[in-house]
Amino acid sequence: MKKYLLVAILVAFTHSLIAQTSPTGLPPKGHPNPTGPGWKSLFGTDLSEASFPKGVWSFDDEGALTATADKAIWSSIPYDNFILDLLFKTADGTNSGVVIHASDTTNWIPNSVEIQIADDYAKQWAESPTNWQCGAFFGHQAATRQGVVKKPGEWNRYTITCQDKMIYVVLNNQLVNTIDLAKFTSAKTNPDGSNVPEWLSKPPAELPLRGFIGLQGKHAGAPIYFRNIKIKPL
Repeated sequence: MKKYLLVAILVAFTHSLIAQTSPTGLPPKGHPNPTGPGWKSLFGTDLSEASFPKGVWSFDDEGALTATADKAIWSSIPYDNFILDLLFKTADGTNSGVVIHASDTTNWIPNSVEIQIADDYAKQWAESPTNWQCGAFFGHQAATRQGVVKKPGEWNRYTITCQDKMIYVVLNNQLVNTIDLAKFTSAKTNPDGSNVPEWLSKPPAELPLRGFIGLQGKHAGAPIYFRNIKIKPL
């Protein structure tokens, strides 16, 4: 009897472990533990695993990664399926983003997916289309919840999960966007009928699902700050 009980316990434990680590199934309900097995620093602790213009990206006195110009920083290798977890802090008027699936880092805007970061409290972004606000699939699909991003100067947390054509965005412990790239088959009109910005000239459904991961720099004069940038390939 004890033998069968032990087997049952082991089976139950294995199923539980699979459920916790499997990327399939229900969307994530919150943030993961980025210190567990399989996690690593996306850029390396000293940026040795990153590609960026010399002199643009560095760590400030508080250990936050920030940029002096509107030049992105990129992972040194491409990824397909993964969980990306990071902290970010906006300033007044910040407009930045997390860029994934970038097949061309020189001309990344039409050749990638951008998960928007914005200071939604600034008039410019508060009055912009909702698919330009924080948590959006930029230019394509607004976050399902607005007002989740914190005010400038406070740290926010993003977890972005990519599983084939599905992308899940968790902001400050809330699932704010579920993106099915297969639905975005037009470069002019989104599934909800809204217009796609003309500079996003390729249908997202046709973009490669493997590419580099990047962070947008100091755009339109407003800084952005990042830290604890971790990734777990799936």
